[in-house]
Amino acid sequence: MAITAEAITDSMIASMQAANKSETPYAHWNLTSCLPDDAIRAAMNLPFDAPQLGGISGKRELHNKTRTYFDAENMERHPVCKAFNEAFQSERLTKAISEHFATNIQGTYLRVEYAQDIDGFWLEPHTDLGVKMFTMLLYVSDDPSHENLGTDVYDADKQHVGRSPFASNAAMVFIPSDITYHGFEPRSIDGIRKSIIINYVTNEWRAREQLPYPNQPIGG
Repeated sequence: MAITAEAITDSMIASMQAANKSETPYAHWNLTSCLPDDAIRAAMNLPFDAPQLGGISGKRELHNKTRTYFDAENMERHPVCKAFNEAFQSERLTKAISEHFATNIQGTYLRVEYAQDIDGFWLEPHTDLGVKMFTMLLYVSDDPSHENLGTDVYDADKQHVGRSPFASNAAMVFIPSDITYHGFEPRSIDGIRKSIIINYVTNEWRAREQLPYPNQPIGG
């Protein structure tokens, strides 16, 4: 059966409606069953190489040259990337996202990164505030040893206060602000921790080649 944008949209909206919201230390949502089974399997098995860290970590931008996106090229190569982008670009899903998470993404641009994290990876606390108007961290890998590899959550003083549940096809969502500190505490990673990072970014985003629709803003 073909993976379709419509099926992904249906699944995402159902997942959003069933999401658990927490207000501590900032508003964020934990979602489950985000994608249809065939879509999450296809995403899990995308033939992208995990980038090597070379002993350096702490910020994803330290490895910009080896990061992977659901960009125009990968949409042509992989049907799941195309269907995924079409869903998150669609009027029905973007309207649902705006309404459910009380955010305005009209005029923004979709950006989707396929992250593969290996042992030695960590991220310092950061907020995503700036050109990112929406962040969704969708976990993909299904290794049972990854259950403790969720996103770390910090308070406004950058003190660690919790960790999102990590399970395949689960996600954490938040609207970036000056207190939405999150990161990844150094810890062992067995195999590859895979996730899809979905952002809607403003027109100030400079790396247009990362965007699947660089000339098509949401609602435009």
